[in-house]
Amino acid sequence: MYNAVGIDASKGKSTVTVLQPGGKVIRKPFDVSHSLSELKRLADYIFSLDGDTKVVMESTARYHEPVLRTLSERGIFVSAVNAHLIKNSGNNTLRKAKSDPIDSRKCARYTLDNWADLRQYSSMDTTRELLKTLNSQMSFFTKQKVAAKNNLISLLDMTYPGVNNLFDSQTRSDGSEKWVDYAASFWHVDCVRKIGLNSFTERYRAFCKRHGYCFQEGKPEKLFNASLDLVAVFPKEKAYKDMIQMSIKQLNIISANVEHIRQEMDRLAS
Repeated sequence: MYNAVGIDASKGKSTVTVLQPGGKVIRKPFDVSHSLSELKRLADYIFSLDGDTKVVMESTARYHEPVLRTLSERGIFVSAVNAHLIKNSGNNTLRKAKSDPIDSRKCARYTLDNWADLRQYSSMDTTRELLKTLNSQMSFFTKQKVAAKNNLISLLDMTYPGVNNLFDSQTRSDGSEKWVDYAASFWHVDCVRKIGLNSFTERYRAFCKRHGYCFQEGKPEKLFNASLDLVAVFPKEKAYKDMIQMSIKQLNIISANVEHIRQEMDRLAS
């Protein structure tokens, strides 16, 4: 005998219906909260059913995940199905009268109609869900990074115009970029041209060593000569330096988050 358990999940609770072939109602729709104790009792009830049992839930938003995870960890066959598949199955008129009991019954009917083709939730599904979440976070932090970078460039255009175009080094694994590190040390053109070529060369050499960058012999002179033609709108004052340093700190934190998420996504995808 087959037991089809249909679960309609919403925020904080789920509605459960149990059917058998022929539409026989084993358990009328009932609600369970998403507390651990309630979900464990639900799992115990499902285990107590005679015969083969499969559970189907709509994969919508994130409300179904506590139930899905709890039942799966207890060894129960659970399948998270795209809501459109369930909506388009059987008698679609049921869906027009939206209610949790109706939806849970429809999930149970879908379970019976597609018994042999249901795919059991697995650890791979967990990985996919995590990748989806990480991708969402990547999008969020990337937008923040673009905004933070544009803000920093806007400030530096007033003190060291074009400094963001002086280097073409790739972003490091920790999210740092050479032009940003350079701007943290040489935030104003006067930090370069007012100290003379020799002094700047030694300071630039120390900068490269401190940050682990390769020192190129001709680079300091190019940077120094380029600074001579630049016009700084903001004077070399502490208030402007503080604004730039704060902007750099913010950008570095966001960039580190982006690279960490990228590496974690690569690891999971592999």
